[in-house]
Amino acid sequence: GGVKYFATLLVNGISIGSVYALIAVGFVVVFKATRTLNFAHGSVVLLGVVVIARLNAHVSFWVALGAGVAAAALGTGLIYYLVMRRVEGSDEGTLEILTIGIDILLLTELTRQIGNQILATGAPWGATIVHPLGLRLPLGRVVAIIVAPLLLATLAWLFERTDWGLAMRAAAADGETASLMGVRLQSVGLTAWVTAGVLAAVAGLFLASFPAAGVTPAIALSALAAIPAWVVGGFDSIPGAIFGGLLIGIASSITAGYQSDLTFLGRGLGSVTPWIVMVLVLLVRPDGLFGSRGTHRV
Repeated sequence: GGVKYFATLLVNGISIGSVYALIAVGFVVVFKATRTLNFAHGSVVLLGVVVIARLNAHVSFWVALGAGVAAAALGTGLIYYLVMRRVEGSDEGTLEILTIGIDILLLTELTRQIGNQILATGAPWGATIVHPLGLRLPLGRVVAIIVAPLLLATLAWLFERTDWGLAMRAAAADGETASLMGVRLQSVGLTAWVTAGVLAAVAGLFLASFPAAGVTPAIALSALAAIPAWVVGGFDSIPGAIFGGLLIGIASSITAGYQSDLTFLGRGLGSVTPWIVMVLVLLVRPDGLFGSRGTHRV
């Protein structure tokens, strides 16, 4: 019935939203630590999942997953260490254009690697459909609803309870003072980029899982739906990124699900929904729903 259909769309939206939240939190962590809007993030999501798919034919899925996460973490670490660290203090616009350049280079190379194939991730949930509470859901989406919050809760705990979290918060509040008090800003920056890479690889795995066909260059594009999630929540707010991810995921799922009733608004509405939500929120709250005042202007 209609209620069951709506509930299925809602749970699917929460699932995809929690995956967007993983990517959006990566944006926030990098922004808090290094004041950079990291537009290379979409291709890092793809990098992690390409490594998983390439290795999965030769080793167990879990080893491939570990390697994919390590590759994304290493990739972001190298981007920071070799490039971003050297231009710190530059104009913010310059840094952003630099990350766009890195994104294009990485995406072009990964697209060449994939060619016209669709790679399989080898994830154990495959294309299995399950029926919790009488709803019809892909098992991969159910796993995402469990894994993403666990990862985010772990990150929140690290942020609140560890020296790294304290250094990160100090660097975000006032980098200069934190530096004078012995916080090593470069190691905070490096850890932030690496953390974003880890979250990106896990998110990529879920974005490539059924009902998606598998690993294609389009994964990098679908990862960009996390940008509105991040902006909606506020550039520097982790709870905001999580809320923004869920909001964007649910809105996209519901508009895509009722697309046939919304044809007067044009086809493909589900794919532009994140950006429509973002524009509407920014008209009311220019700093996002949870952001600090005047953190950034894009």
